[in-house]
Amino acid sequence: MIQKNKSYANRGAFLERIIDMANNKYRNAGVADIRKVPTPVKILKQTGNKITGHTEKPTWVDYSGIYNGRAIIFDAKQTSLTNFPLENLSEHQFRLLESWANKGAVAFLVVYFSKYDKYFMLPFEKLKWAWERAENGGRKSIAYKEFETMAHEVKSKDGYALHYLEAV
Repeated sequence: MIQKNKSYANRGAFLERIIDMANNKYRNAGVADIRKVPTPVKILKQTGNKITGHTEKPTWVDYSGIYNGRAIIFDAKQTSLTNFPLENLSEHQFRLLESWANKGAVAFLVVYFSKYDKYFMLPFEKLKWAWERAENGGRKSIAYKEFETMAHEVKSKDGYALHYLEAV
């Protein structure tokens, strides 16, 4: 069993770890090829084998690849709240998902609610609805109850740590 790290610094590491395990199984089974996009690092100084640097603001989402002949792109988010604050997704991440969805890609979020120990796949169309609601002065988050009605709950199944493609 995978232990969840509760520290703030590693709050997304658990979710990414189980998605990576699922992606490896999808790839090995010939189902899909979906890869984690590395966070860009700006190198400030290099002395021999020692490198000093810092992570830059991500310019992409967490994952991209191909599934059933279609491009697939998504971001993985985790919240300990009873809602998913839309501020957890940057404007450029939303616009990237929107651009790919408009061109036929399967775009979505995988959101883990640690308070309920539940995972959801939120299709881009539903994310867009919530984003536009916020832009028009409405709620700035998506409530857990809304996830229960407009997202797909995803679980461990058939040997997959998180069988999220089942919801695609």
